[in-house]
Amino acid sequence: MNTSKGNIFLNTIFWGFILWLFGYVLGIIFFMFVPKGILGWCIMPFGLVATLWVLFKKIKRDSFTCFIGLGVIWTIMAIVLDYIFLIKFLKATDYYKLDVYIYYLLTFALPIIVGMYRYKKTYFKKR
Repeated sequence: MNTSKGNIFLNTIFWGFILWLFGYVLGIIFFMFVPKGILGWCIMPFGLVATLWVLFKKIKRDSFTCFIGLGVIWTIMAIVLDYIFLIKFLKATDYYKLDVYIYYLLTFALPIIVGMYRYKKTYFKKR
């Protein structure tokens, strides 16, 4: 694949932000129709599909280990952006519940799982 590190970093930040923004906008839309207590659970399936689409269609990496970094960066972005825009800006005092922790776990794990899937034949069999 041989893409430059700068492009990979920008691509990582771009798609991480787009995925976070997608969930944020869905949250604003769903807030009008869905009870606050299940809002995250209603957004999660859409976020899961969107994340998998991005990982399979838009993210290209040279090795499995790059997917680990992707998961770390996306998770840090999600935590920081949630804190700034939901906790500080919208004053969501009861935001951190089980659905949010699962969302953070999936944000970290999905890139790694997709990376394992993509590189299972080349990376894991060499070891």
